[in-house]
Amino acid sequence: MSRRRVVITGVGTISSLGLNVKTNWSRMLEGHSGAGLITKFDTSKHTTKFGCEVWDWNEEAHFPKTESKRLEKFTMFYLVAADEAMAASGIDMDREDRERVGCITGTGIGGIDEIEKSKVLQLNRGANRVSPFFIPKIMANAMAGQAAIRFGTMGTCYVTSSACASASHAIGVALRTIQYGEADVMLTGGSEAATTPLGLAGFCSLKATSTRNEDPKRASRPFDKDRDGFVMGEGAAALVLEELEHAKARGANIIAELKGYGSTDDAFHITAPNEDADGPSRAMSQALRDAGLNPEDVQYVNAHGTSTYLNDKIETAAIKRVFGDHAGKLAVSSTKSMVGHLLGASGAVELAACAMSIRDGSVHPTINHETPDPELDLDYVPNTARELRVDNCISNSLGFGGHNTSLAIGRFTG
Repeated sequence: MSRRRVVITGVGTISSLGLNVKTNWSRMLEGHSGAGLITKFDTSKHTTKFGCEVWDWNEEAHFPKTESKRLEKFTMFYLVAADEAMAASGIDMDREDRERVGCITGTGIGGIDEIEKSKVLQLNRGANRVSPFFIPKIMANAMAGQAAIRFGTMGTCYVTSSACASASHAIGVALRTIQYGEADVMLTGGSEAATTPLGLAGFCSLKATSTRNEDPKRASRPFDKDRDGFVMGEGAAALVLEELEHAKARGANIIAELKGYGSTDDAFHITAPNEDADGPSRAMSQALRDAGLNPEDVQYVNAHGTSTYLNDKIETAAIKRVFGDHAGKLAVSSTKSMVGHLLGASGAVELAACAMSIRDGSVHPTINHETPDPELDLDYVPNTARELRVDNCISNSLGFGGHNTSLAIGRFTG
C-alpha cells in the first residue's frame, strides 16, 4: 500500500517575539532578538541572568480563572498556539469524523514551574495544602489531553518526550499516523515553559548557557566563533497536518507539504553529542530518503544551531557529510539566534518557520553572526534575511540523550 501524502494547513506560534505567527515571522525576518534580563524571578545567584521569556504573556487574556487554575503554563502556551493553528486551517470539527482526528505533541520538561511552586507550598504549609490539580497540571501528557478535550479530537493522543527533539519526534509520528491511514487530521507541535529558577539553575550548572549577561540580545550567536552557550527560551508552536485528499476535498489552504522524517540516536553520552557527527548525518539522510529527495533538491536547512561550541561544529560537519558539494550552496540559519532554545518545543517553532519560508520565499537570518569561525564555513545567512525560493528544506533537532531528528518539508505542487 502506498503511503498517503500529508500537508500542513494550519500553524500557530508563541515565542519571545510575539503571540502569533504573523508577529513572530515578521520579527524573525527583521532579525529581532527576543532575549532580555529575566523579570519573573530573582536571578542574583544564577550565573546566567537572561533568557527569551514570552514577554507579552497574560494568561487572563486567554483563560478564565476557573480554567487557568487547572492548567500549567506549558499547556496554556500550547492551547493558545493550537487555537491559532486550528482557526487558520479552517477545520470545522462538527463536520469531521472525530475518531479520525488525533493529537500528538512534544515537551522536554513539562510542568516544572508548578512543581517548584508546589514543593515550596508543601514545605511551608504542609502536604494537605498541595492543590488537587497538581498532578493533572504537571504531567507531560496534559497538553495533548487538554487539546483533545478543547477541540474534540478522539483519535490517537499522546506526548513524546525526548529533550530538544521532543516536538520533532511528535511531528514525525503524527506524519506517520496519517501516512499509514490511522488518521486523516493530526494536531501536533510542542510546548515548553522551563525558564524557572530551578530550570535555569540546572542548565547553568551544566555550563550550557551563555553568560553574556551584559548584552543578552547578542548572546545567542550560532556558528559564530565567540559563541559561549545557548539562551533559554519558552513558547509553543502547533501545526495541523492533513491527508492531502482530505485537505483538497474541503478546499483547505495548503501551506506546505510534510514529506519526510528521520530519527536516530548517538548511543554515546547523555548530554554531549558524538563528535563523529554520525547520528545527525543518518537522521538527515533518512529524512531525504523518506521524502524521495536528492541532496541537490534542498535549498535550505533550518539548523538546530544552539550557539554551543560542540553542537554547531558537529551539525556543520553532518550537513557537509550529507550534502557533499551541494552543502556550500545551501542557506543554513538558526531560529534560536532570535527566540532562544525552546528545548522540547524548538522543533515545532522551527518547522513553522520553514513553512513560512516556503510560503513567502524568504529565509530568516542567523543574527549575531559577527566573527566567522574558520572551522564553520557554510552559508549561515548572517544577520540579514534573504529572498530565496525554497522548494525543499530540512529542519534538524538534536537533543540530550543523543536524539537526532530531521524533518523534510517542501512546496506543495499538486
